[in-house]
Amino acid sequence: MVEYNPFDHRIVEDVYDVYRRLRNQAPVYYNSEIDFYALSRFDDVMSAHLDPVTFSSAHGVTIEGIDAGQPFLIVKDPPEHTWHRKIVSRVFTPRRIGGLEAFIRETAVTLLDEHVGSEGFDAVSQFSFRLPLDVIGALIDIPAELREEVHEKSDVLNARDGTSVAPDAAVQASAALVGLFATLVAERRKRPGDDVISMLMASEVQDDEGRTRMLDDQELAFRFLELAFAGHETVAKLIANGIVALAWYPDARRELAADPGLIPGAVEEMLRWDPPSQYQGRWTTRPVELHGTTIPQDKRVVLLTGSATHDERRFENPEMFDIHRKIERHVSFGFGIHLCLGAALARLELRVAFEEFLKRFPEYDIAPSGVVRQYGGNVRGLQNLPIVGLRAAASA
Repeated sequence: MVEYNPFDHRIVEDVYDVYRRLRNQAPVYYNSEIDFYALSRFDDVMSAHLDPVTFSSAHGVTIEGIDAGQPFLIVKDPPEHTWHRKIVSRVFTPRRIGGLEAFIRETAVTLLDEHVGSEGFDAVSQFSFRLPLDVIGALIDIPAELREEVHEKSDVLNARDGTSVAPDAAVQASAALVGLFATLVAERRKRPGDDVISMLMASEVQDDEGRTRMLDDQELAFRFLELAFAGHETVAKLIANGIVALAWYPDARRELAADPGLIPGAVEEMLRWDPPSQYQGRWTTRPVELHGTTIPQDKRVVLLTGSATHDERRFENPEMFDIHRKIERHVSFGFGIHLCLGAALARLELRVAFEEFLKRFPEYDIAPSGVVRQYGGNVRGLQNLPIVGLRAAASA
């Protein structure tokens, strides 16, 4: 019988085979040791996203519940979620996102040009995390000297040691980040600027009780934290996952290098093929019967994004990486009321990252040693990805 434990490092190493067996053998899986259910088929995951009344986020979206009760947007249900999301959505207007492309490209060029002519570099530590970190840092005005600390603490916050209990270090990292951003909020109160946090600070909201008020300092600190964490961690992981995909499929890589107009479609396939966010936790508010199994009320249910995007019922030959695949929709950014607010920014960063990366390095290999996987919560990705054999394009 198939077993699924997202904290077991052996399972995480080859998780897509486990997902396949879950879909076919136990589409409503129950882990009695940790006490959670898991949905693995695309239609079931999508339906749960579209039913936030039955599948609540208010008990946290992690399995271990470290985020339960915290004032994060992602763990709120309507009506509180509605007005919080409305104000944060002002960060990601099409005009604001479109205005970032030149900065994103300039940042990518600066990071990559350092390695033109070199024998190789670490695609994570020297590119994939630094690009989105600088972008979100500029968007919400995190001082440059604090960005490395934000990244390091974000990694610790997300790290898991093989058990379903959040390590003390993760709890401490979360507290440290909240403290850091609370300090920045206090400074921004004294010296508001034209940045996003200052904009949120000056915006009126109408809460679920119908009161018109301003966000308080704690709410702003948590908006700071979730924008900083989600704004760079997932994009950093997906850039690296995409670099791996193009190393495994060199014909696709060469096709993209020759025709950058194919890159937006390839980005969607990267999101489907190895999404950085592997699951989203929910909590049942009533019993749910599915595939002959009843999930009781008040139970943790995990929506397996990584499995849904590989469901043979939805995607033909799902294990293959195909840059020409026609994808009507996927769940890699969530769906429904919790669809990722930063999806458009992430897509822009990914497109620009691969345009500039492949312009300089249409040929490369993954080093035979030194690749290190990061084990953490629901985020799948690499801590180190050394690439070698760089054969730069003549025009770079």
